[in-house]
Amino acid sequence: MIATEAARLMYEDGVREYRDAKRKAAKRFGPEKALSLGSHLPTNAEIHEELARLIATREEEVLPKRLLQLRITALSYLELFEEFSPYLVGSVLSGAVTGRSDIDIHLFSDSVEAVENLLRERDIPFQTETVPIRKGGVIRDYTHVYLEDQGVEIECSVYAEAERRNRTKSSITGRAMERAGAAQLRKMIAATAGATNDEG
Repeated sequence: MIATEAARLMYEDGVREYRDAKRKAAKRFGPEKALSLGSHLPTNAEIHEELARLIATREEEVLPKRLLQLRITALSYLELFEEFSPYLVGSVLSGAVTGRSDIDIHLFSDSVEAVENLLRERDIPFQTETVPIRKGGVIRDYTHVYLEDQGVEIECSVYAEAERRNRTKSSITGRAMERAGAAQLRKMIAATAGATNDEG
């Protein structure tokens, strides 16, 4: 029940973090449960499964076209950031997208300034934010670069080049995060476009 409610909050209210969604959802079922992080709370994977089911049910007709457009946009930024070994991660890769979904990209560079300079050279507006992230049991500060393309937010997380081989753990599975480079994404787009054309 909590997983279903958490998925609804992410879908209808735009709650982005699984942690926030499950805590808000738990409050609907009594104050005691909301105050603890016990075994009654669903896993992120269970919430993700409910969210994917909700999206597929409510947006069956628009989902393929929306996903295709987001992936095409994502590819253009993977190509833009080619020198920083970019990877697409998150909902646009998994396919569980809504009208509020953003595009998540991982970049690898020892110089955040190099990323910023590229965007300045292309006259692409951006904002940066320092975000503490736990990796390998240690909390470190990473820079996130935010862009916008036709109302879609692109969030680029910048990691040191040495971290490229050490995949970030997925908050959904607890395993190494799924990611796709430009070549892999092109193949996915071709497959999605073919499916979309067949349906049309």
